[in-house]
Amino acid sequence: MLDHTDMLIINELSKNSRMTMKELGEKVHLTGPAASARVTKLEEQGVIEGYTITVNQVKLGYHIHAFLTIITQSMNHKPYLAFIKTQEEYLVRNYKISGDGCYLLECKFPSNEIMSQYLEELNEHANYKLSIVIS
Repeated sequence: MLDHTDMLIINELSKNSRMTMKELGEKVHLTGPAASARVTKLEEQGVIEGYTITVNQVKLGYHIHAFLTIITQSMNHKPYLAFIKTQEEYLVRNYKISGDGCYLLECKFPSNEIMSQYLEELNEHANYKLSIVIS
C-alpha cells in the first residue's frame, strides 16, 4: 500500500524524473538515501515501470497531431494490427478501447499529403474517424 510520501515521490518524479535523489528528498522531506530507497522499492513493486522523455514533435518535423477512432471492418483485427506495425514512424500510441470504435490511434504526420496517403492505406483495413489536434 502506498503512503503519502510515496505519492509525493511519484508526483515529483512525474514532473522531473531526472532530478537527483538529494533534490527529490528535499522536496518530499527525506534524506537523499531515504528517497533513493523509496524509489527503488516503488520500482521493485512495479509501481514505477520506467522513465521517459517528452519530445517536441513539431521540432522533429511532425506538424500534424491526429487521433483516429478506428472501426475495424470485421471481427478479425489482424489485418489492421499488421498494417499499423508497418507504419510505426507515424504512430504515437494505439489504444484498444470500448465505445464508438475498436481502437484509438494517436498519430503524427509531417504533412497533409503523407497523412492523406496513410489514411488511404488505412482505409483498406479499417474505417476511421479523424480528429486533428488544434492545441
